Amino acid sequence: MTAARDHAAEARVIPIESAPSWQGEPAGAGIADRIAEAVGGALAGPLGAAADRALGKGWEGRAANGLAFLRRRITGDYEIDEFGFDQELTEEVILSLLRPIAEKYFRIEVRGIENIPAEGGVLIVSNHSGTIPLDAVMTQVAIHDHHPHRRHLRMLAADLVFVLPGIGELARKAGHTLACNEDAQALLERGEVVGVWPEGFKGIGKPFAERYKLQRFGRGGFVASAIRAQVPIVPCSIVGAEETYPMIGNLKPLARLLGLPYLPITPTFPWLGPLGALPLPTKWIIQFGEPIPTDSHPREAADDPMLVFNLTDQVRETIQHTLYKLLMQRRSVFF
Repeated sequence: MTAARDHAAEARVIPIESAPSWQGEPAGAGIADRIAEAVGGALAGPLGAAADRALGKGWEGRAANGLAFLRRRITGDYEIDEFGFDQELTEEVILSLLRPIAEKYFRIEVRGIENIPAEGGVLIVSNHSGTIPLDAVMTQVAIHDHHPHRRHLRMLAADLVFVLPGIGELARKAGHTLACNEDAQALLERGEVVGVWPEGFKGIGKPFAERYKLQRFGRGGFVASAIRAQVPIVPCSIVGAEETYPMIGNLKPLARLLGLPYLPITPTFPWLGPLGALPLPTKWIIQFGEPIPTDSHPREAADDPMLVFNLTDQVRETIQHTLYKLLMQRRSVFF
């Protein structure tokens, strides 16, 4: 069993039918009902007119859905999978918070979403950039919101993500797991959309002068996982993320002291303090390329280093070529 599964097992929520009861009700149900009645009564009574003006038509339905969601969270009446993925929390909270950033701030244009199959496993391989990995979470929003079947992206993330307080737990609830071949293959064989950023910290931590120049893709472990699972690989090219935090320097000694892969210096950070952490409002394009099939190779071909290298190089070259093409088409960094 992997570390991701062990952690998920520890964090698993007690389902409503097996939760301890209080006077015949699920734990917390009485509290949840009292909160719902209080909020519902206030909105229907004294605050009703104000709610109509502030929230617009249909607020009653949204409020009811919100209160139902709150009740399920309090009582434990929701499910997570063996990796810790909490679909309801992801859809109702995490994606809802990220969506305005994707739509209004970065104004992401999504192309080629039809290249992601309607069902079954698929491996999304993307370039990585931007100092802070916003490109990964924005890709998650893009796939869910633009794919006709609202598919969820399950990312393969670095170990560092899962040791950061709060961030690691949130990442697991959003469906992500450690970047290891075993977890990647397990998710792919279950028919999930799995995302990998093979450049890793070399990609997001590269100097601004090297923007849109892909770094090494490692040994191609992601390709081997796709071959074993017999799923297609979809190259993904992201333009716009490179300029969100232009990295003009790196405080390497302090980064080593803090146990970080790098500590960036940008035109705004650390000079503006907390304001320097705000990304620049660049215009993004996320393009999903044509799928590269792997089922023409037998599963045991995953152990052929030359085949894996050639497929890895094909994916890398496809992404690099697409990046150059998108940059030629782009009118401006911000428009």
